[in-house]
Amino acid sequence: MAQDAIFNHETVVLDGEHFSSCEFRDCRLVYAGGVPPVFDNCRIDDCEWKFEEAAGRTLAYLKVVWLAGAKAPVQSAIKEITAAR
Repeated sequence: MAQDAIFNHETVVLDGEHFSSCEFRDCRLVYAGGVPPVFDNCRIDDCEWKFEEAAGRTLAYLKVVWLAGAKAPVQSAIKEITAAR
């Protein structure tokens, strides 16, 4: 677990990580589809989000579904992601 860390202009692999009170500045944040990361009270500024391996394939699949005309499942996924908890 990273706590009170400042990441600046770094590539940070997110899978399975827990970040508490961290700052990410101008970083490349990479998620490959493993255990989702935890961000607890973190600040993220001007970072690039990269989705690789399984995560990238999932996004590619959603794009194929969308372009095939089946927009409802993709919109449903977006609604679930953006729903308040």
